[in-house]
Amino acid sequence: MQIAVLILLIVILVASAADMFFVYSRDLMMLQQNSYRNERYLRWFNQSHESTSMQRLFSMIAFFILVLGRVPNILTFPVVTVILIWQICSLAGRKYKKPLVRTPRVNRIFVTMLLLTAIPVALLWIFAGMKGAAAMMIALMWMSPLVLLGANVILRPVEKSINRKYYNEAASILASMPDLKIVGITGSYGKTSTKHYLHRILSEHFSTTMTPGSFNTTLGVIRTVREHLKPYDEVFIVEMGAKQPGDIREIADLVHPRVAIITAVGEQHLETFKTVDNVRNTKFELVDSLPSDGFAVLNNDFKPIEGRKVDNVKAIRYAVSNTDKADYRAEDIRYTSRGTTFSIVGGELEKPLELHTALVGECNVSNLVAAVIVALKLGVPVEKIRYAVSQIEQVEHRLSVKRIPGGMTIIDDAFNSNPTGSKMAVEVLGMMKDEGTRIIITPGMIELGDRQVEANREFGCNIAANVDVAIIVGNYNRDAILSGIEAGGLPDDKVYAVDSFAEAQQVLHKIARPGDIVLYENDLPDTFK
Repeated sequence: MQIAVLILLIVILVASAADMFFVYSRDLMMLQQNSYRNERYLRWFNQSHESTSMQRLFSMIAFFILVLGRVPNILTFPVVTVILIWQICSLAGRKYKKPLVRTPRVNRIFVTMLLLTAIPVALLWIFAGMKGAAAMMIALMWMSPLVLLGANVILRPVEKSINRKYYNEAASILASMPDLKIVGITGSYGKTSTKHYLHRILSEHFSTTMTPGSFNTTLGVIRTVREHLKPYDEVFIVEMGAKQPGDIREIADLVHPRVAIITAVGEQHLETFKTVDNVRNTKFELVDSLPSDGFAVLNNDFKPIEGRKVDNVKAIRYAVSNTDKADYRAEDIRYTSRGTTFSIVGGELEKPLELHTALVGECNVSNLVAAVIVALKLGVPVEKIRYAVSQIEQVEHRLSVKRIPGGMTIIDDAFNSNPTGSKMAVEVLGMMKDEGTRIIITPGMIELGDRQVEANREFGCNIAANVDVAIIVGNYNRDAILSGIEAGGLPDDKVYAVDSFAEAQQVLHKIARPGDIVLYENDLPDTFK
């Protein structure tokens, strides 16, 4: 009997260690997705009901089973073992949209978490034996956010020193390239697409580097300069993101851009910015940082941009719909499922610049106009611009269109999560009424603060006006979207509410036919699951 109990206790210790690896790794992933900022992680933790998740509840149960001690170990140990093994299988089998990236910083935090864990576990082992050590390990899994946040606080001086070293290296590299043309791009949305389009156009004429992926933070820009920027580059395109005031100013102080593009100012990240005015002021930190010989390219389709006066540099304004005060305008826009043709007029153009692109949607036309303006101002010949625009490939998950085997057309706008962009995407789908059944799959929009419910209800109304079938995913925005769809008059038998994208795919498999068009709009990240 005692041997069996000892073996079970050893199994519990080993299983606890394995379980702790997965629990700590998941917590670290969420901290990473929240920019390593404790306050953002805590906001996610509180909003996601993570404290009452099945994993944490079962950890608590296992802990109390071990410490109460009123039932013989030969009976309690197998129960604890089953709980731990279930947790290991559950966590090990999970798939994440944005899994943990094992960077040096992540490794430092992970090692610090293990050290913080080892001290109390070792003390309990000494004073309470193996059972006490096992109970402590399970308790720490239950309270893993405290271990995570503590490790992050302890490492702050170390991280600050390391970041300062990298910052100085990046600043030195940029200082050694005085002729480098630096273009900063920001906006509530559209900045990543505009960055890709501008890079493709400028690469026809210049040696050009851009920040890759979503490297739009100060540390991401520093990494790009240190690892990707080449000594012979002529243009550096820098995407600048922000979740709070001062974020863009920090990047601009490092790279000193001469050209700025602001693609949009709208209702995004309102949980941190609180108001659209705060969003606008933060985006315009880029324009305010420009030298007097620089210029700013501003999207007048957005009222907060149109109404913002610029005195420090030349402001070039463009628009697709609100064209009255715009220097450059997009006209003659024609969409099909195979692409878009349009013309750019105004500014220094002597005649309309006619363009064709595989991209669709007013937002993509708008982003192309901004990129073309910068290319013209930097001296790229018109024929090179026209050719580059015709060759631009769709940016993945950003209103990209592709035909799949079986004859269906997929419009992938999964990375979009804002009212203006979502409205445009749904209206693009609405324009394709002669090409098959129009189907949307969406969980709605996030990070809209007090506007969350109202914006998703308006989104539902727009869906009802433009699609034939709606598949609403998850509970996060379900009631608001369904309310809007009902108000818009879409028949109930054309609306499906499902709990996951896997279920949505099952519904789609049953109802879709060759020639149908499916729009994937929005895709909630792991932090909103």
